[in-house]
Amino acid sequence: MNAPTNRVRAGDQDRDRVAVRLQQASGEGRLTLAETEERLATVYAATYLDELDGVTGDLPEPAPPKPPRFPVPLRVHAAVVAVLSALLIVRFAASDAPFFWPAMPMFWLGVSLVIHAAVRNRRRLVTY
Repeated sequence: MNAPTNRVRAGDQDRDRVAVRLQQASGEGRLTLAETEERLATVYAATYLDELDGVTGDLPEPAPPKPPRFPVPLRVHAAVVAVLSALLIVRFAASDAPFFWPAMPMFWLGVSLVIHAAVRNRRRLVTY
């Protein structure tokens, strides 16, 4: 029996992750086609994780994905504010009111959207 080792075996997901990174580097022009093929062959023949690290050691770290500037819950909230504001304006246009009464409800709808965005931003800053 072989002596125990501290090396960790690589799994298919590990190999696929490194292969995708190599393909991205090739697409960016950092590797030639021959280098990419050679490194991919090494990746799929790798048994241990440290062998995979050596394949991408000379490549820059990938940039972390940017969070969306306007997340889906805020987009939905903004859409609801826009629809309600439009309905209020239509209702005002259909009435004979002497002043623009939808201003106050629209103001509070806008305030709710600003508060929602501020709370989400604060949670994002605290979480990370």
